[in-house]
Amino acid sequence: MHTISPQAGGDRRRRRLHSDEFKANAVALVAKPGVSMASVAMSLGINANLLRRWVHDAEAPPSRPAEGKAPKALPGVKSESPSFVALQLPAPVAPVSDIRMEVKRGSTTVVVSWPAALAAECGTWLRELLR
Repeated sequence: MHTISPQAGGDRRRRRLHSDEFKANAVALVAKPGVSMASVAMSLGINANLLRRWVHDAEAPPSRPAEGKAPKALPGVKSESPSFVALQLPAPVAPVSDIRMEVKRGSTTVVVSWPAALAAECGTWLRELLR
């Protein structure tokens, strides 16, 4: 006895096909600063993993084509990697030389200055003091 009912041919989900222009547009949207891949995928109605694969394929260097086949490239998307990109780095932050704290107990206030290199020992001392 069969418990699974036969499915009609029209009820099955079919794989959607997307044009190269659609893929290139999706990859270009992801390349904009501050845009997440998930938000672009949701706005286009596609799975984020599919979009991630399109971006990966667009960024990948062209591989050797199989015998008699040309590599598939997305139109409008460069697959060349840049040779050098100059970035402006923020000014270096001066390292903290001392840990400074004020400990109040009742009417007494103690100001302690501790070397930052010995922060673990400072924590131990403070725990013992506050017992």
